[in-house]
Amino acid sequence: MHNKAQRLQQAKSPQAASIPELADRLPPGQIWTERFPILHEGEVPRYDMAEWNLRLFGEIEQELSLSFEDLMAMPQTEITCDIHCVTRWSKADTVWKGVLLRDLFAQLKIKPEARYVMVHADQDYETNVPLADLLGEQVMVAHAYDGQPLSPKHGGPLRLVVPHLYFWKSAKWVRGFEFMASDRQGFWERNGFHNVAEPFQEQRFSEPESEMPEDEWKNFDFD
Repeated sequence: MHNKAQRLQQAKSPQAASIPELADRLPPGQIWTERFPILHEGEVPRYDMAEWNLRLFGEIEQELSLSFEDLMAMPQTEITCDIHCVTRWSKADTVWKGVLLRDLFAQLKIKPEARYVMVHADQDYETNVPLADLLGEQVMVAHAYDGQPLSPKHGGPLRLVVPHLYFWKSAKWVRGFEFMASDRQGFWERNGFHNVAEPFQEQRFSEPESEMPEDEWKNFDFD
Protein backbone atom coordinates (compact mmCIF):
# COMPACT_ATOMS: atom_id res chain seq x y z
CA MET A 1 0.00 0.00 0.00
CA HIS A 2 1.20 3.51 -0.77
CA ASN A 3 2.66 5.12 2.36
CA LYS A 4 0.18 7.99 2.25
CA ALA A 5 -2.72 5.56 2.47
CA GLN A 6 -1.04 3.89 5.43
CA ARG A 7 -0.54 7.24 7.15
CA LEU A 8 -4.21 8.13 6.74
CA GLN A 9 -5.46 5.17 8.74
CA GLN A 10 -6.03 4.30 12.43
CA ALA A 11 -8.12 7.04 13.96
CA LYS A 12 -11.67 7.52 15.17
CA SER A 13 -14.25 9.43 13.16
CA PRO A 14 -14.39 13.14 14.01
CA GLN A 15 -17.24 14.95 15.66
CA ALA A 16 -18.48 16.75 12.57
CA ALA A 17 -18.84 20.51 12.77
CA SER A 18 -22.51 21.31 13.18
CA ILE A 19 -24.30 23.52 10.67
CA PRO A 20 -27.94 22.56 11.30
CA GLU A 21 -29.31 23.78 7.97
CA LEU A 22 -26.71 21.66 6.12
CA ALA A 23 -26.98 18.55 8.27
CA ASP A 24 -28.57 16.42 5.57
CA ARG A 25 -25.80 17.37 3.10
CA LEU A 26 -22.84 16.30 5.25
CA PRO A 27 -21.68 12.70 4.72
CA PRO A 28 -20.77 10.61 7.78
CA GLY A 29 -17.39 11.40 9.31
CA GLN A 30 -16.96 14.72 7.49
CA ILE A 31 -16.38 18.27 8.78
CA TRP A 32 -17.54 21.45 7.09
CA THR A 33 -14.78 23.96 6.43
CA GLU A 34 -14.52 27.40 4.86
CA ARG A 35 -10.97 26.54 3.80
CA PHE A 36 -10.05 25.03 0.46
CA PRO A 37 -7.22 22.60 1.36
CA ILE A 38 -4.57 21.93 -1.27
CA LEU A 39 -3.79 18.22 -1.62
CA HIS A 40 -2.01 16.46 -4.47
CA GLU A 41 0.89 14.19 -5.27
CA GLY A 42 4.00 15.67 -6.90
CA GLU A 43 4.77 19.19 -8.08
CA VAL A 44 2.30 21.62 -9.63
CA PRO A 45 2.88 21.32 -13.39
CA ARG A 46 3.54 24.25 -15.70
CA TYR A 47 2.12 24.40 -19.21
CA ASP A 48 2.67 26.01 -22.56
CA MET A 49 -0.99 26.49 -23.40
CA ALA A 50 -0.20 26.65 -27.11
CA GLU A 51 0.78 22.99 -26.83
CA TRP A 52 -1.71 21.83 -24.18
CA ASN A 53 -4.37 19.38 -25.31
CA LEU A 54 -7.08 17.10 -23.95
CA ARG A 55 -7.14 13.63 -25.46
CA LEU A 56 -10.25 11.39 -25.70
CA PHE A 57 -9.46 7.85 -26.79
CA GLY A 58 -10.06 4.14 -26.22
CA GLU A 59 -13.42 2.51 -26.94
CA ILE A 60 -14.69 5.26 -29.24
CA GLU A 61 -15.01 5.32 -33.02
CA GLN A 62 -12.47 8.10 -33.51
CA GLU A 63 -9.91 9.59 -31.13
CA LEU A 64 -10.32 13.30 -30.44
CA SER A 65 -7.74 15.87 -29.33
CA LEU A 66 -8.95 19.28 -28.12
CA SER A 67 -7.05 22.48 -27.44
CA PHE A 68 -7.97 24.74 -24.53
CA GLU A 69 -9.51 27.12 -27.06
CA ASP A 70 -11.67 24.28 -28.39
CA LEU A 71 -13.03 23.69 -24.88
CA MET A 72 -13.68 27.37 -24.29
CA ALA A 73 -15.68 27.50 -27.53
CA MET A 74 -18.04 24.80 -26.27
CA PRO A 75 -21.20 25.55 -24.25
CA GLN A 76 -20.17 26.71 -20.79
CA THR A 77 -22.03 25.76 -17.61
CA GLU A 78 -21.80 27.03 -14.04
CA ILE A 79 -22.62 24.69 -11.16
CA THR A 80 -22.89 25.07 -7.40
CA CYS A 81 -22.14 21.94 -5.43
CA ASP A 82 -20.76 20.53 -2.19
CA ILE A 83 -17.42 18.72 -2.36
CA HIS A 84 -16.14 16.05 0.01
CA CYS A 85 -12.51 14.99 0.44
CA VAL A 86 -11.56 11.57 1.75
CA THR A 87 -9.37 13.32 4.34
CA ARG A 88 -12.66 14.32 6.03
CA TRP A 89 -13.20 17.95 5.00
CA SER A 90 -16.30 19.05 3.12
CA LYS A 91 -16.92 22.44 1.53
CA ALA A 92 -20.45 23.65 0.82
CA ASP A 93 -21.77 25.55 -2.17
CA THR A 94 -18.60 25.68 -4.24
CA VAL A 95 -19.03 27.37 -7.63
CA TRP A 96 -17.38 25.99 -10.77
CA LYS A 97 -17.53 26.86 -14.46
CA GLY A 98 -16.59 24.65 -17.35
CA VAL A 99 -17.89 22.05 -19.80
CA LEU A 100 -20.25 19.31 -18.66
CA LEU A 101 -18.86 15.92 -19.60
CA ARG A 102 -22.17 14.90 -21.12
CA ASP A 103 -21.79 17.84 -23.51
CA LEU A 104 -18.15 17.01 -24.20
CA PHE A 105 -18.82 13.31 -24.74
CA ALA A 106 -21.75 14.10 -27.06
CA GLN A 107 -19.13 14.86 -29.72
CA LEU A 108 -17.96 11.25 -29.60
CA LYS A 109 -19.25 8.00 -30.98
CA ILE A 110 -18.75 5.92 -27.86
CA LYS A 111 -18.82 2.18 -28.47
CA PRO A 112 -21.57 0.24 -26.64
CA GLU A 113 -19.00 -1.80 -24.73
CA ALA A 114 -17.46 1.29 -23.13
CA ARG A 115 -18.68 1.23 -19.53
CA TYR A 116 -15.69 2.70 -17.68
CA VAL A 117 -13.38 5.66 -18.05
CA MET A 118 -9.80 6.12 -16.90
CA VAL A 119 -9.12 9.77 -16.21
CA HIS A 120 -5.51 10.66 -17.06
CA ALA A 121 -3.85 13.66 -15.47
CA ASP A 122 -0.46 15.14 -14.70
CA GLN A 123 1.74 14.24 -12.90
CA ASP A 124 1.31 10.64 -14.09
CA TYR A 125 -1.96 10.41 -12.14
CA GLU A 126 -5.00 8.41 -13.10
CA THR A 127 -8.33 7.53 -11.50
CA ASN A 128 -11.11 5.25 -12.71
CA VAL A 129 -14.80 6.18 -12.84
CA PRO A 130 -17.78 4.37 -14.41
CA LEU A 131 -18.97 6.17 -17.53
CA ALA A 132 -22.47 6.49 -16.07
CA ASP A 133 -21.07 8.52 -13.15
CA LEU A 134 -19.50 11.01 -15.55
CA LEU A 135 -22.76 11.77 -17.35
CA GLY A 136 -24.49 13.42 -14.39
CA GLU A 137 -25.86 16.96 -14.52
CA GLN A 138 -23.08 18.39 -12.31
CA VAL A 139 -20.01 16.54 -13.60
CA MET A 140 -17.65 18.73 -15.58
CA VAL A 141 -14.16 19.67 -16.59
CA ALA A 142 -13.77 23.03 -14.86
CA HIS A 143 -11.52 25.93 -15.79
CA ALA A 144 -12.89 28.47 -13.27
CA TYR A 145 -13.64 28.45 -9.55
CA ASP A 146 -15.63 31.09 -7.65
CA GLY A 147 -15.65 33.40 -10.64
CA GLN A 148 -11.90 33.29 -11.28
CA PRO A 149 -9.67 31.19 -13.56
CA LEU A 150 -8.79 27.97 -11.77
CA SER A 151 -5.42 28.38 -10.06
CA PRO A 152 -2.63 25.90 -10.86
CA LYS A 153 -2.53 24.57 -7.27
CA HIS A 154 -6.23 23.68 -7.49
CA GLY A 155 -5.83 21.93 -10.84
CA GLY A 156 -5.74 24.71 -13.43
CA PRO A 157 -5.94 25.02 -16.32
CA LEU A 158 -8.46 22.16 -16.20
CA ARG A 159 -9.64 19.76 -13.54
CA LEU A 160 -12.41 17.22 -13.27
CA VAL A 161 -15.28 17.86 -10.83
CA VAL A 162 -17.35 14.83 -9.78
CA PRO A 163 -19.24 16.18 -6.76
CA HIS A 164 -21.01 12.97 -5.75
CA LEU A 165 -17.75 11.04 -5.21
CA TYR A 166 -14.83 11.66 -2.86
CA PHE A 167 -12.70 14.39 -4.34
CA TRP A 168 -9.68 12.26 -5.29
CA LYS A 169 -11.85 11.15 -8.22
CA SER A 170 -11.98 14.83 -9.30
CA ALA A 171 -8.50 14.75 -10.79
CA LYS A 172 -6.45 17.92 -11.11
CA TRP A 173 -4.59 18.80 -14.32
CA VAL A 174 -6.73 16.55 -16.52
CA ARG A 175 -5.19 15.61 -19.87
CA GLY A 176 -7.24 12.66 -21.12
CA PHE A 177 -10.24 10.37 -20.90
CA GLU A 178 -9.72 6.73 -21.86
CA PHE A 179 -12.93 4.82 -22.54
CA MET A 180 -12.72 1.18 -21.44
CA ALA A 181 -14.79 -1.98 -21.73
CA SER A 182 -13.41 -3.31 -18.41
CA ASP A 183 -12.62 -1.51 -15.20
CA ARG A 184 -9.00 -0.83 -14.25
CA GLN A 185 -7.87 0.71 -11.00
CA GLY A 186 -6.21 4.11 -10.89
CA PHE A 187 -3.37 5.39 -8.71
CA TRP A 188 -5.07 5.67 -5.30
CA GLU A 189 -7.35 2.73 -6.01
CA ARG A 190 -4.26 0.54 -6.46
CA ASN A 191 -2.89 1.86 -3.19
CA GLY A 192 -5.60 1.05 -0.69
CA PHE A 193 -8.42 3.46 -1.50
CA HIS A 194 -11.95 2.36 -2.39
CA ASN A 195 -12.74 1.72 -6.03
CA VAL A 196 -16.11 3.52 -5.93
CA ALA A 197 -15.59 6.36 -3.38
CA GLU A 198 -19.18 7.23 -2.44
CA PRO A 199 -19.06 9.68 0.53
CA PHE A 200 -22.45 8.91 2.09
CA GLN A 201 -21.42 5.24 2.30
CA GLU A 202 -17.96 6.22 3.62
CA GLN A 203 -16.22 4.28 0.88
CA ARG A 204 -12.75 5.53 1.79
CA PHE A 205 -10.58 2.40 1.81
CA SER A 206 -10.67 -0.99 0.14
CA GLU A 207 -10.26 -2.60 3.57
CA PRO A 208 -13.35 -1.92 5.71
CA GLU A 209 -11.42 -1.87 8.98
CA SER A 210 -9.19 0.98 7.80
CA GLU A 211 -9.85 4.47 9.11
CA MET A 212 -9.01 8.10 8.36
CA PRO A 213 -7.54 10.52 10.95
CA GLU A 214 -9.98 13.30 11.70
CA ASP A 215 -7.46 16.13 11.37
CA GLU A 216 -5.22 14.94 8.50
CA TRP A 217 -6.52 17.64 6.17
CA LYS A 218 -5.39 20.37 8.59
CA ASN A 219 -1.76 19.43 7.86
CA PHE A 220 -2.02 20.74 4.29
CA ASP A 221 -1.83 24.22 2.80
CA PHE A 222 -5.14 25.89 2.05
CA ASP A 223 -6.79 29.00 0.61
